[in-house]
Amino acid sequence: MTDEANRDRPETAYPVETDTADATDRPSSVPPDEMARMGEDVIGALKTVYDPEIPADLYELGLIYKIVIDDDRMVNIEMTLTSPNCPSAAELPGQVRNAVTSVSGVRDAKVAIVWEPAWDPSRMSDEARTVLNMW
Repeated sequence: MTDEANRDRPETAYPVETDTADATDRPSSVPPDEMARMGEDVIGALKTVYDPEIPADLYELGLIYKIVIDDDRMVNIEMTLTSPNCPSAAELPGQVRNAVTSVSGVRDAKVAIVWEPAWDPSRMSDEARTVLNMW
């Protein structure tokens, strides 16, 4: 993602991180360009998952808080929901996992629902605001 695309996003939202904790012991098994491609493709996959009640994808709504791609190609995602009472709470994490595991090179994905920080409309991208006419 470009710096311009990240400009209006909260600091804690949307980072694609790589886990290189063991990098001092051994070189990464995933070349940097492959890791970057996987990160972009994971974001693309996340943009295919829509909130069934809101005509915008979860990524642009700001519901994806963290994406970490481990050296073993495991993707860990922290996401939230618009409300703890969201009627889609049972199915959205599975849809996110399915979308991410469809990305070439991803071994598996784990999705965790978090409630801190609480979601609010300020987390939405300009694209989501446009779709929802929330200016």
